[in-house]
Amino acid sequence: MRAAILTGPGQVEVRQVARPEPGPGQVRLRLEGCGVCASNLTPWAGPEWMQYPTEPGALGHEAWGFVDSLGAGVEGLSVGDRVAALSYKSYAEYDLAEAEAVVRLPEALAGQPFPGEPLGCAMNIFRRSEIEAGQTVAIIGIGFLGAILTKLATDAGARVIAISRRPFSLDLARRMGAAETIPMEDHHAIIEKVKELTGGAFCERVIEAVGKQWPLDLAGEITRERGRLIVAGYHQDGPRQVNMWLWNWRGIDVINAHERDPKVYMQGLREAVDAIASGRLDPSFLYTHSYRLDRLDEALDATRDRPDGFLKALVMY
Repeated sequence: MRAAILTGPGQVEVRQVARPEPGPGQVRLRLEGCGVCASNLTPWAGPEWMQYPTEPGALGHEAWGFVDSLGAGVEGLSVGDRVAALSYKSYAEYDLAEAEAVVRLPEALAGQPFPGEPLGCAMNIFRRSEIEAGQTVAIIGIGFLGAILTKLATDAGARVIAISRRPFSLDLARRMGAAETIPMEDHHAIIEKVKELTGGAFCERVIEAVGKQWPLDLAGEITRERGRLIVAGYHQDGPRQVNMWLWNWRGIDVINAHERDPKVYMQGLREAVDAIASGRLDPSFLYTHSYRLDRLDEALDATRDRPDGFLKALVMY
């Protein structure tokens, strides 16, 4: 099979390697594609802790495709089933997954890309946020995740204030139902605008979906007393500082909405399958760029540089 191998910072090669063989309780997947996650960017940049070359397919974890082979003891899945899976070496034509980490895709999703991990992540973040009708919800960072959360919050009856850097992202937020949009330019101007929009009370829920220090600072400032600040951004580039005085004074509940329990991951993934298959959620236009496996470097660079009109890259096999 062909698999991508990172050979150094900003360097990738596609090589022919042996197909993996499923062990007991595993399935082998013949992949159709894999989404590109922003969490790939730090390893792509080459931090001191990164080791090269990577294992074949490493970093790819947003895969979907067909069950190709069953390991011993696998029940409830058949060769030929179209599935989404939590697998972790999916920048390759084949990957392995534990059978309990695989979800069958219904016929309603035939032919549609389905990067299950981020879709499930969005559903889990939304559940942890406990968003209700009548609340004002600020979402900082309208990328793929922020766009889906805008739609979910709006459909739940919340009033969404979308805060993002790019005009393209703000236009997208309005398309997903945001009632208000604010350019992410001036820290104090944003605070004053949110204060104005909320009659001085600020927001019952604030979702930080960027993964950088400034958006985290801003999130605390616009969360109301007894409100909930949800950290959805992936903060992987070092420690953070927080204004604990402000968080204490306002009695803010802080939720780190990253999951590590595979059962919770799978709950979100199944909820995403149901939402998209039923038509309640349509992420198809959020997949803005598609690349072949031998252009993975371009996909990663675009995810980093975010050219105009870019939101989510898929690598297709």
